[in-house]
Amino acid sequence: MKPKRYFPNLNGIRCIAALLVVFHHLEQAKHSFAIANTYEVPIIQHAGRLGVGLFFVVSGFLITYLLLQERGNYGNIDAKKFYLRRGIRIWPVYFLIIGLSFFIFPHLELLNFPGTSEKLQVHVPERLALLLLVLPNYAFVLYDLPYWCAQTWSIGVEEQFYYLWPWLIKYPKKRIFIIPFFIIISALILFGGICFLQAEKEVENAIINTFIGQFRIQTMALGGICAWLVYNDKNRILQIIFRKDIQAVIYSLLLILFFSGIHFTGFLEVYALFFAFTILNVSCNPKSILNLENRVMNHLGKISYGLYIYHVFVIVIIINIFRTYFPEIAGIQYQIVVYLLTLIVSVGVASLSYTYFEKPLLAFKDKRFGR
Repeated sequence: MKPKRYFPNLNGIRCIAALLVVFHHLEQAKHSFAIANTYEVPIIQHAGRLGVGLFFVVSGFLITYLLLQERGNYGNIDAKKFYLRRGIRIWPVYFLIIGLSFFIFPHLELLNFPGTSEKLQVHVPERLALLLLVLPNYAFVLYDLPYWCAQTWSIGVEEQFYYLWPWLIKYPKKRIFIIPFFIIISALILFGGICFLQAEKEVENAIINTFIGQFRIQTMALGGICAWLVYNDKNRILQIIFRKDIQAVIYSLLLILFFSGIHFTGFLEVYALFFAFTILNVSCNPKSILNLENRVMNHLGKISYGLYIYHVFVIVIIINIFRTYFPEIAGIQYQIVVYLLTLIVSVGVASLSYTYFEKPLLAFKDKRFGR
């Protein structure tokens, strides 16, 4: 029986992922408010997408390792407990931001965001039905979402990965049946929504392309492959990945690609390969040339789920406060203050949520259903 394993540096990875998303959304919001911004810069435009991709690879790595360990230790996977654990971790914060975004935020002047009131006047039942079914990525693609909760689309992708993945590990010989079934169900939901909208061909193509671009379960599966390598001690492969000269070359390439603004599309995103390489090294390689273990990054990684969910409405409030009460503040002073306040307030809100809302639920989850 393999003992539980601690993977260092992963909170640091989550911290980086969350900050990439925060920076992206801050510039995006300023762009929507017609405030001086850098949203058109390729690095900024793709930062959010890359941050979410990094979250996905980490999630796939950890979940797969835990499932492999459970199957290896007990000869089976308790799917019911798995789903209960995931639901307790994800759903409370998810449903909180959905409820606030539909029933509270629209009535607060300081949370006004361009175009949101129009969105809340059409397709409300359809949008809410998909959100209540934890299908926010479908709601986002088919009907769009209020800006305060638009980031929840990625929660849908992650949840759908959880629907699929335990069964692939629990019944490895039946993958040929499970995967097509999952794809068919996904296609039926998507095309059902398109038929309901009676969309024109151009709109229909845009919806399909957007959905495929966001349906990034493959990045989580790549994290799962990394977990498989570690769990099964595939040392011949890992020894190559763990070499210091290989690390130096790969990290240099990653930095060059990121700061050049080069963007990849496709089924298996190129950046996800870099993320998988990084996660393997920082979490499993004792000779990793990167070390992200420090108090600040550990804390930000620990609260990263709340930071990811709450930062959007914080950004909107801060921008509206300055537009309403401090219009004289502008230029570089405005940019510095808005960035600092966004980080401080977002971290504060996420820390409070983690301490008084998420942590008690996590303690209950661990006590009742295991980690």
